[in-house]
Amino acid sequence: MPKNKSKQIVSATHDQVDSQVVNERLTPNPLSEFSLDKDELRLALVTAQFALRATRQQTPSSTNKPTGLLVLVNGMEQAGKGSAVKQLRQWVDPRLLKVEATIGYPPQDYQPIWQAHTQAMPRHGDVMVYFGNWYADLLYNIMRMISESEDKKSESSANLSALPITEWQNYLQQQLDQLDAFERDLAVNQTKVLKCWFHIDAETLKERLNDDDVDPQFLYQIDWNDTEIVEQFNKVATALLREQGDWIIIDGSDKEQATTSFCHEVLQAMQRALASSRESDSEPLADEPAESTSHTNTFMAADIPKPLTKMKDPDLDKSDYQKQLADKQAKFAKLIRARDGRHVVFAFEGMDAAGKGGAIKRMVAPLDPREYQIYNIGAPMLYELQHPYLWRFWTRLPNEQTDRISRIAIFDRTWYGRVLVERIEAFAEGHEWQRAYDEINRFEADLADAGTLVIKYWLAIDKEEQLERFEARADTPHKQFKLTDDDWRNRDNWSNYVQAAADMLARTDTEAAPWCIIATNDKRSARLQVLDHAIKQLEAMIKA
Repeated sequence: MPKNKSKQIVSATHDQVDSQVVNERLTPNPLSEFSLDKDELRLALVTAQFALRATRQQTPSSTNKPTGLLVLVNGMEQAGKGSAVKQLRQWVDPRLLKVEATIGYPPQDYQPIWQAHTQAMPRHGDVMVYFGNWYADLLYNIMRMISESEDKKSESSANLSALPITEWQNYLQQQLDQLDAFERDLAVNQTKVLKCWFHIDAETLKERLNDDDVDPQFLYQIDWNDTEIVEQFNKVATALLREQGDWIIIDGSDKEQATTSFCHEVLQAMQRALASSRESDSEPLADEPAESTSHTNTFMAADIPKPLTKMKDPDLDKSDYQKQLADKQAKFAKLIRARDGRHVVFAFEGMDAAGKGGAIKRMVAPLDPREYQIYNIGAPMLYELQHPYLWRFWTRLPNEQTDRISRIAIFDRTWYGRVLVERIEAFAEGHEWQRAYDEINRFEADLADAGTLVIKYWLAIDKEEQLERFEARADTPHKQFKLTDDDWRNRDNWSNYVQAAADMLARTDTEAAPWCIIATNDKRSARLQVLDHAIKQLEAMIKA
């Protein structure tokens, strides 16, 4: 055999062995904790970290999906959480491991408990460890509820067994139901979640509180030196862990062993995320949520409602319109300022040139510009595509934690793009847009349950009216920017958009967030109807 031929065979063999070793490091192995020493664990962690990051570079498809990992860290104070994450950051590339921490704050008014944390979400391809997170807010609030209940009782009966526990238990169950759904939606949209709960016994806690080590600010803002409070916390924690079976409970009695266990759990979670990024949705992993396969049946198109095809054409006199408009704008502005700070979200959808922009312009005319934000939603930016598709809307919602005084958000195009343009243009796969109806309903229900008023409009015109408006835009210099090649292409898909709108209306017209269909070829009538509906919704909210 020629000498160079022998070298080629040896080199190929080494490549095969190296490839096999790397694949073993990237394959989920529930027994890795019993088979990897520290050096092997460290190598496997950093290998998986870079492999997960590489998924962001691949072209998304049904079998290649950029995927991220969110590690939620909670549990007892002094249970070794910080030590474990510190070691993890030493064993991986620390530049690529994002770490965020909260200690627990009261849930913000008029927004779901998860909303304040969405800005910190990891990009697909990243790993993020999040101390505290939304569970810290939940636990803080429950401990506060218990404390306030105790304050109302005499000192002789101030113990947990005498408390009206149904109040905090009902609150806990309601919040866990929402968080379960939220986390499932994260997972099926390629942000996998690992939840680790660190625990120690009361004696170990007491010893560590009295040692010479400097302690960080206490998690959940409770007094961990108070034995009764610790007992109360453990009862609440037991209820939480009993309701949610996806927590990994880590014994923090031995910090070194706790660190090793935690790092193995992170490794396995990264490996599962990698496997998920390479799996088609028709062949999900065994541990994937059931929701990821619940929309694979044949999709049944909805009947097209008459308002989407048969328009009203009222002839509204201009002077009469202007008088009605002024009256309705004044009433609308008065109601907006009487709503006592409650968040309001206006969502405008409709056919191109249906008058969304004109309706919004008349709606905000009587308001102070500082009272509201308008979001003109187009194609997502690259960094937005590297998160769950709803992320770019979560982060635009009215937020009590910002310095911005506005608590009104107006969306010109919305999250419904998932089931409209992304469906028609095949930017989303069939299972993705079909699944989105339920995801959107849950999102809007969470907003409504928190006290946010969600007002949704579909503006409909007929195809002939759209053509007239397109041609008018083309002939008007200051409106030509509104007309794009995409508008003409979308017009060629008119019937598909009408069907998509019908399916959307049938599946997302809910009690929490009902649709208002404005079906008219007359712009003036449409603007007045938009204000009329907003006035009715605001009046009902204020009276409730």
